[in-house]
Amino acid sequence: MGSSFYDTLEINRNATDADIKKAYRRLALKFHPSSNRDSESPEIFTQLGEAYDVLSDPRKKATYDKFGEEGLKGGIPPEYGSSGAWSSKYIYHGNPDKTFKQFFGGDNPFADFYTNDAPLQLGGLEPGVVKTQDAHIERDLHLSLDDLFHGCTKKIKISRRVMNEDGFTSSIKDKILTIDVKPGWKEGTRIVFHKEGDQGPNSIPADIVFIVREKSHLFFVRQQHDLIYKAHISLEMALTGFSVEVETLDDRLLTIPINDLVHPAYTKVVTGEGMPLSQDPSQRGSLIITFDIQFPERLSAERKLQIKQALAF
Repeated sequence: MGSSFYDTLEINRNATDADIKKAYRRLALKFHPSSNRDSESPEIFTQLGEAYDVLSDPRKKATYDKFGEEGLKGGIPPEYGSSGAWSSKYIYHGNPDKTFKQFFGGDNPFADFYTNDAPLQLGGLEPGVVKTQDAHIERDLHLSLDDLFHGCTKKIKISRRVMNEDGFTSSIKDKILTIDVKPGWKEGTRIVFHKEGDQGPNSIPADIVFIVREKSHLFFVRQQHDLIYKAHISLEMALTGFSVEVETLDDRLLTIPINDLVHPAYTKVVTGEGMPLSQDPSQRGSLIITFDIQFPERLSAERKLQIKQALAF
């Protein structure tokens, strides 16, 4: 190997960014200690990592081209400090595996190039090697009861690894996924985006699966297609009758008369005022009203007598 970073990667000083990537890919695979048992391969592999780390970064490369390795690592002279070149001292982190993983992507990128201890051809997969899809990725999608009642559109930004145009390297890019929430969707509904996971040279991207998680509501509890509403009433109201006012999720005010005697297990069912059915949003479940009866904390002797007399009839 030569003494300059260009010599290390076996390229000339006019090499393009694509040339630098191709050279590093070829040599890093060749001298990776996992595939090359030569005693010098670890040292060469480290040199390759440092050379690529410098030449793949435009600012580091510009400083190296102008001031050499001494200027890059020792700091450029003060008179050149305003030139816009790399001005701080460069120190390679010394972990060539880190450089290798950042280049190829993944926690074990070298595994992408070997199957059953047989190296793959650099042009792609060996004949007969079948790509397998990565395991699907699950994410919770938290939605309010109002979202699930009316339906809505949610846009979610994901970051994923995509292959670059050179077909060898990858980078992290953002993408917006759009979910059209349908009225009546329930807890546990799954929305699948096929092959939107990380891309790799020898694998099929994973599916991304969003799972609906319903947020709690201040007044309603959902039970399948029904809505449960708890009304707080006094003992007098429970025995003599009253009306319950309920503000619905579509901003209507229902006034519901209660003429029955209300006991602790009593419920009032109002059909057609629950959640829409996902398969037919024009149909809706029921509104079920339960009652929390507030008993008096104490009664005078006179009041107790009056109640006894009233209940005697």
